[in-house]
Amino acid sequence: MTADELKALIESNLSCQHMELEGDGRHWFATIVSEEFEGMRAIKRHQRVYQTLGQKMHTDEVHALSMKTFTPQEWARESTANKGN
Repeated sequence: MTADELKALIESNLSCQHMELEGDGRHWFATIVSEEFEGMRAIKRHQRVYQTLGQKMHTDEVHALSMKTFTPQEWARESTANKGN
């Protein structure tokens, strides 16, 4: 699976305000910003993203996906904090 395919799959099933995706075709790292994450703990957010992949994780089309998940407000704070670095 390519980065564009994976990104399109996640975005087609989750309303994303921002997404960054890096990987080598098997191991991926994503930064995902979605209003849907509001009020969710990290584990629920990750489960929500995994839900967008359907059987892709079970069939090894996506071997590993690490992620950071943010609400738009959290992302705004994160982005502002990182500008000072």
